[in-house]
Amino acid sequence: MVETIVSHTFLDKFTPRNYLSSFQNRLHCYRRLGCGLLLLVLLSGSLAILDQGLPPPVERARQISAQVLDNQDRMLRVFTVPPGYWRLPARPGSVDPLFIRMLIAYEDQRFPDHSGVDPLAVMRALGQWLWHGRIVSGASTLTMQTARLLEPHPRDLIGKLGEMLRALQLERRYAKDKILGFYLTLAPYGGNLEGVRAATLAWFGKEPTRLTAAEAALLVVLPQAPSRLRPDRYPERARAARDKVLARMEQLEVLTSRQVAEAQEEQVPVRRHPLPFLAPHLADRLRAAQPGMTRHHTYIDRDLQQTLETLARQQHSTLESHSSIAMLVVANRDRRVLAYVGASDFFDTRRAGQIDMARAIRSPGSTLKPLIYGLGFDDLLIHPETLIEDAPTRFGNYAPTNFGHTYAGQLTVREALQQSLNIPAVAVLEQVGPARVAARLREVGLPLHWSAANPQPGLPLALGGVGATLEKLVTLYASFARGGAVAPLRLGPDDPESPGQPLLSPTACWYLSEILRGSPAPQHIAPLASAARPRLIAHKTGTSYGFRDAWALGFDADYTVGVWVGRPDGSPSPGHYGRNTAAPLLFRIFDLLPESVNPPLPPPDQALRVVSRTQLPERLRYFRTRPALQMRSALPLSITFPVNGATVELPDQDGALTALPLAAKGGIRPLRWLVNGRPLPADPWQRETFWPPDGEGQVRITVLDQSGQTASTEVWLSRAPTRHW
Repeated sequence: MVETIVSHTFLDKFTPRNYLSSFQNRLHCYRRLGCGLLLLVLLSGSLAILDQGLPPPVERARQISAQVLDNQDRMLRVFTVPPGYWRLPARPGSVDPLFIRMLIAYEDQRFPDHSGVDPLAVMRALGQWLWHGRIVSGASTLTMQTARLLEPHPRDLIGKLGEMLRALQLERRYAKDKILGFYLTLAPYGGNLEGVRAATLAWFGKEPTRLTAAEAALLVVLPQAPSRLRPDRYPERARAARDKVLARMEQLEVLTSRQVAEAQEEQVPVRRHPLPFLAPHLADRLRAAQPGMTRHHTYIDRDLQQTLETLARQQHSTLESHSSIAMLVVANRDRRVLAYVGASDFFDTRRAGQIDMARAIRSPGSTLKPLIYGLGFDDLLIHPETLIEDAPTRFGNYAPTNFGHTYAGQLTVREALQQSLNIPAVAVLEQVGPARVAARLREVGLPLHWSAANPQPGLPLALGGVGATLEKLVTLYASFARGGAVAPLRLGPDDPESPGQPLLSPTACWYLSEILRGSPAPQHIAPLASAARPRLIAHKTGTSYGFRDAWALGFDADYTVGVWVGRPDGSPSPGHYGRNTAAPLLFRIFDLLPESVNPPLPPPDQALRVVSRTQLPERLRYFRTRPALQMRSALPLSITFPVNGATVELPDQDGALTALPLAAKGGIRPLRWLVNGRPLPADPWQRETFWPPDGEGQVRITVLDQSGQTASTEVWLSRAPTRHW
């Protein structure tokens, strides 16, 4: 009976019209579902196309402040980015982990899990808005905040939707750590500070690797209202906002109650620390040379640099109001520049502090005298114990005088250099040849600068009648310390190490080192013999004409130091000269350097060490001064044998070739012979000499005279055939 009733009920409802209506409803449903799926596919495709065509703009995170770093990658100086923001790159791994935990806990607890937009936060914020009629809490994730930092825009509904789309793009393209790195680089922290590194340097005076809970809490809340919460302007607001974060951290069990209580007792910073500003002239130089780089590595020792800059400023009280100081410290072994002070105060306009005096062309005073004597040693013109006259002498139309207008008479070359006497130095230069000195310096990369009135090298070169820079002079003295090879100074790893070019022989450099170690120390400097571990410093001072430049250059086995003191405008500073102004600074700098680990260079085998002058060869016992008028009538220098292009057959003698005779005419003696660039130990006063070849082949023979003339010839040497009679 029941089955009959059910069957009739089903049949009553199952009519063709009902069936058709049901089918049409399902069809409409399928169509709507299909349309929805189609729209979803089209929307997804459109978003994919837009994602490829409009990628998230991350250029702002890459426009970071250029940094100049020391030899341990510590910051020396940082430059702002337009329009004047300090923006330093940061990574989660370079920031205190406590700050990262507090930031995520306070701003975006589901940051590790969501895909850029947090649906739960959006629903919560929407519900609160509908219930209260106003915004109670936001739904921005850290990714959305990063999108706003990368692409600033108005905070309205359209902007919020744009943030969400950009956040989805960021999550699709970058890892969580990368997105967090963008945030840590761009987040605003008050004023012109962007990024957590700039914030910790300015507010706490340190890098963000180690932060207290109070510091981390302040950094968490500052980006929410950087202008309103600046601790230097509104310390009470900043403290209240910080404490709110700390309380929230206790609720979330990120911090204990004891940690929170201790952090709340900590004061907020009420002033900004200046960002690192060391070696500013070097920093400007490196940035100008490579403007696109954001990290410039140097060999500067930050601690030494800071000490020397402080020392330079402290010396202001002993100088005139318009005087400045420049200093360089170089490691001899590889020519690394360890300290670079271009001026005593970068911001002092009276002292023209922004001019780099380490590279300014100035008169070098007497600082080139060691080079002149060194060339004289190599030419076998003089020896440290050679007697030389210090008496009024006229060299053509040039009549130099000594600094104190007094004369010592007859004395040794050693004493003449130690006392920096002018007449002996000019007499040696007259025979070495000023043109040759200038040419040799130019060949090794240390060109001198001449005035328009005197464009040619002359004898005033010995007394500073030429232009040079502190950097080039330090390079020259570093070569004395390393056996005579000149190599450029190295500011950083980008400067390749060079073996250098020979300027003086190791013997000449050893002579100079021994002489300059005996130079009189400045006043109030303890003599070397009184020290427990004396530092053997070879030094030379110099003063330019009119007391315009005071110099001191010195070296030991490990370091070379140069000091310049003067007025950048070139006006005189009466009473300030090398020995009383620059030399005391030189010795103070050496006191600040680590103790020398290397002994002085031993005397070379070629060094002639004598107990008395009578042990010297006759020609080296007394230096013969000759007036420069002879140079005007000098005949052209030439090599008479061997003839250029000839093939010379030399007999065999016990398996070796016999000596090749060399002869020259013209020029002014002393003469200097070189074979394949190597000097011969020949008598410079003779026009003929002999050279024992080491084998067959082509050789180049050169002779130089003291006026700067040169002559060369190339010949082919071969073994003469054996004749049987």
